[in-house]
Amino acid sequence: MPRLIGVDIPNDKRTVIALTYLFGIGNTTANKICEDLNLDKSRRAKELSDEELAAIASYAESNLLAEGVLRRTNAAAINRLRDIACYRGLRHRRGLPARGQRTRTNARSRKGPKKTVAGKKSVKSMK
Repeated sequence: MPRLIGVDIPNDKRTVIALTYLFGIGNTTANKICEDLNLDKSRRAKELSDEELAAIASYAESNLLAEGVLRRTNAAAINRLRDIACYRGLRHRRGLPARGQRTRTNARSRKGPKKTVAGKKSVKSMK
């Protein structure tokens, strides 16, 4: 498996698709990288030479925020919101949706599995 910026990219995927396995690089950015470095998009990742891999890595590190740098930047931004105790920071602290989504139903991926409240009456027992 070729390794770029500390991440193993899949062998059998086309170069454009394999680049999207890097955090912070999507389809558009992967296409732009291939065009700027004159790489064949349809070639498989295992067919890339060491020079091409080095060129991709140096291009990504100099022109893009990707992988570790981007993860640290995102974490620092969230920690700043927590520290200044703004509304979004409080929502991050409590593990609730931060962008105005409803929480009465849904939001399970953010709130985690249901926590059953003891002694709460169900709708059936009220009738």
